[in-house]
Amino acid sequence: MQSLSETQPRHDKCGRYPEAVTVEDFQSNLAAVRARIEAACRRAGRDPTEVRLLPVSKTKPEASLRQAYAAGCRLLGENKVQEAFGKWKAMQDLADLRWSVIGHLQTNKTKLVAQFASEFQALDSMRVAEALDRRLQIEGRSLDVFVQVNTSSEASKYGLAPDAVSDFIQELPAFSALRVRGLMTLALFAAEAERVRPCFVLLRELRDRLRQDAPPGIVLDELSMGMSGDFEIAIEEGATVVRVGQAIFGARTSPDAYYWPGEGNPKEPSI
Repeated sequence: MQSLSETQPRHDKCGRYPEAVTVEDFQSNLAAVRARIEAACRRAGRDPTEVRLLPVSKTKPEASLRQAYAAGCRLLGENKVQEAFGKWKAMQDLADLRWSVIGHLQTNKTKLVAQFASEFQALDSMRVAEALDRRLQIEGRSLDVFVQVNTSSEASKYGLAPDAVSDFIQELPAFSALRVRGLMTLALFAAEAERVRPCFVLLRELRDRLRQDAPPGIVLDELSMGMSGDFEIAIEEGATVVRVGQAIFGARTSPDAYYWPGEGNPKEPSI
């Protein structure tokens, strides 16, 4: 059985990605991740231009984000809305820097997302869809969204059950400020590749079925799946967006359980 470590670069002696502290570090890390993306695409017979890299900057300070920007990053992913909003306010001098909110959203935070985000990847509630659409209408904006699906059947993870996605999507045309682009998932966190892969296969097959009778205006071209520890497998199974944090920014001091509530197991997801 193939392990995920067979396809990943070497970490430090503690198994952690070294922290990027210079623009050159970021340039090197980005090049390494892109090389891994290209290699995965070659194995799958895919065009690397079909896969978008989303650098995930959660927990990292503004100085690191500015270095990532200097290294070429123009879209950054954040989990905590208030953290992301604060960074956006502090970095408005970087006019072409865009923000993707990839974590669970409560209705009382939709006002913030409507002000600054260009993308929201964790839509899994009709209440959030209604509140977000209403706030976007007030702001005179629209927003790209992904529907989050729980493909691992873990109670600790957010997302719709796969069999609930079709009915959910059928109702989304009512929200004109939400531009539905595709589906997103967090795979099972496991060391064995063949335990992770079925999550990605499930999302791709679900997307392919849903596209056949998607409502007018609902586009399901995108599959956001795969993080630092498993994005190559996700690409092999059809990912069009990979969310990579630690392989670019370096290991985090805060545990992922703080950013993914309920996932405080000994092996935390490695975005």
